[in-house]
Formats: sequence, structure tokens, C-alpha cells
Amino acid sequence: MSGRQGGKKKPLKAPKKDRKELDDDEVEARQKQKEDQKKLKEAQARAAQKGPMGASGIKKSGKK
Repeated sequence: MSGRQGGKKKPLKAPKKDRKELDDDEVEARQKQKEDQKKLKEAQARAAQKGPMGASGIKKSGKK
């Protein structure tokens, strides 16, 4: 018994998946998903510019 054989053996590499051609429905679905993500990012950017929403609470005057 040699010391080289101890421990876990490396798993075999999985074969690469073949690239399948996309149907028209799949292409449309992916494009719609990309557009939705883009709209969401734009909305988040606009919301960040306006500041926190609903965080105003009760405003106190400077008088004591």
C-alpha cells in the first residue's frame, strides 16, 4: 500500500452537453425575460434616485 492511494478519488468529468437549437417560442420567452429584467433595473434605479419611500415619519420642528 502506497500513500498515494489514500483519500477520495476525483470524480470523472461530466460530458459536455450538446447545444440544442432553440424554438421560436423559447427565443421569444428569453427575449421577454431580458426585457423584464431591464425594466426592473430601470425602475430600481429611478427609485434609488428619489430616496427612501415612506421613511419620513413624524417630522419634528427645531423648537423646544
